[in-house]
Amino acid sequence: MVSRKTNKDGSIIIKKYANRRLYNTDTSSYITLDFLAELTRKKVDFVVIDAKSGDDITHNILTQIIMEEEANGETLLPTGFLKEIISMYGNSMQSMVPQFLDASMSNFHKNQKQMKEVLENVVTSGPFGDIAKQNIEMAKAARDAIMPSILRGESQNPSEEKDLSSDKQAEIDALKKQMAELQTKLDRLDK
Repeated sequence: MVSRKTNKDGSIIIKKYANRRLYNTDTSSYITLDFLAELTRKKVDFVVIDAKSGDDITHNILTQIIMEEEANGETLLPTGFLKEIISMYGNSMQSMVPQFLDASMSNFHKNQKQMKEVLENVVTSGPFGDIAKQNIEMAKAARDAIMPSILRGESQNPSEEKDLSSDKQAEIDALKKQMAELQTKLDRLDK
């Protein structure tokens, strides 16, 4: 087993060099900010250390990732919110804002998880769950009836298409004959 190069709390150590390159000490490779953004999305803990000074610059790198995401059109932070954050710098409440934002985000994730669980329960249980299951089964049956050759894994090669066409035509002819017989019976009943 390869030993991971992490700090004492288990976070992956990323070193940032003067040439602005980021080095992942866990994989011994250079990485990008996009890679760090992906690690963040996957909830992988990492710490970014300035290679020269040894200072923890994780906050600065995360802020840089946010700036790049926002600049790429992936706007998540509304202008009003950004203005409120900026106005808090130097304010007597500045020391309380980080804890408040952390708690708010934790509550948001908790509520999001609860909502997802509730929606999954609604879809899979109770009368709605039964209806959803029936609809899924009906959709599968319709798909099987409409596209049986695809479901059986038959290929759609041009050489086989002629055989399929004749088979389909035979099926259509048989259905037409059955419909004509049913129409004749209905006509007799109507008289």
